[in-house]
Amino acid sequence: MDFSVSEKMQDILAKVREFIEKEVYPLEAHFADREFEDMLPELEERRRMVREMGLWAPQAPADAGGAGLSLTDFALVAEELGKSPLGYFIFGCQAPDAGNIEILHGYGTEEQKRQYLFPLVAGEIRSCFAMTEPEFAGSNPTEMGCTAVKDGDDYVINGHKWYTTSADGAAFAIVMAVTDPEGSPYTRASQIIVPTDTPGYSLVRNIPVMGHSGSGWASHGEVRLENCRVPQANLLGPEGQGFIIAQERLGPGRIHHCMRWIGICHRSFDMMCRYASRRNMGKGRTLGTKQIVQAWIAESRARIHAARLMVLHAAWKIDSESVYASREEISLIKFVVADVMMDVIDKAIQVHGGLGVSDDTILSFFYRSERAARIYDGPDEVHKVVVARRILRQYEGSL
Repeated sequence: MDFSVSEKMQDILAKVREFIEKEVYPLEAHFADREFEDMLPELEERRRMVREMGLWAPQAPADAGGAGLSLTDFALVAEELGKSPLGYFIFGCQAPDAGNIEILHGYGTEEQKRQYLFPLVAGEIRSCFAMTEPEFAGSNPTEMGCTAVKDGDDYVINGHKWYTTSADGAAFAIVMAVTDPEGSPYTRASQIIVPTDTPGYSLVRNIPVMGHSGSGWASHGEVRLENCRVPQANLLGPEGQGFIIAQERLGPGRIHHCMRWIGICHRSFDMMCRYASRRNMGKGRTLGTKQIVQAWIAESRARIHAARLMVLHAAWKIDSESVYASREEISLIKFVVADVMMDVIDKAIQVHGGLGVSDDTILSFFYRSERAARIYDGPDEVHKVVVARRILRQYEGSL
């Protein structure tokens, strides 16, 4: 693996870093206490600036209207964008739209691309991905109660979804639904496009997460589909391939998440070091002179560096080989980086004391919004079991 960064990417990263610090950080104070829709004018102005810089939708294919960066190059950009909770949205590479763009680009028909993909990449509409259900364990995506039954030229969909990120204001949902109840666990479900103005589709509520319901893109919705009728032409890919498509979506998506988390680590680490170096503890000594704080700083720096290299290696392997060939690396980074991030955020909060748990810094937002990192896209425990089983198979029959 070549660790060098091309001159082109160095220039891009410098521009992104400067833009985030000058144009995005100042918006964060409003993000904590204002509705998302109220911030849209300011956000759209920053998005216009990003388009003029030629850096819009860096992860999206060029033939769909994006910048077309490789996964490894985008990982470097994602690290910078992740330093702010608004970075991804302002650059047009936010979840769940980024993952839905991958699905539509890989499996969408020409009509589906015209109606949904191109406006999505352009930032003209938003989308959501409805898979998780409250009645079934989210750790096992082959189990779900949502069904799509054929009736004439349509599917009639009935189901109950939750943690449907950004459902509030989305123009359409990609819904996972069982189309073949008698099929194998991995071929029972399909993915179907459901416009959110379809009769029978309803956003029940934005789910409060640690006291915050959020709104617009920055929310997680509970959704019901009751006799929701859509054309069979809205099927994405072959019928029964929903699970396989979801796994293909989640591979690169975990790179996006993990490098965003590395960005959060860098931001939290920087805040911890700055505060420790200036917080007066009396008699001319700062908090940074305390050995326990020095140990936290050293440990955090080492863990961030190791986690970052793991993610870049996984991205490189996906680019060089395939998602399937990289599935062990993908599982490893999912639980390692989530754990490192939460540890670094926690240490940064501890160094800041009471200020750390207040909303006067971004740390408390990181803590409450990113705790779910150890749960979504597969709980840590599932990834650990999967990796361990794969490793142990190599030792079967050995003395």
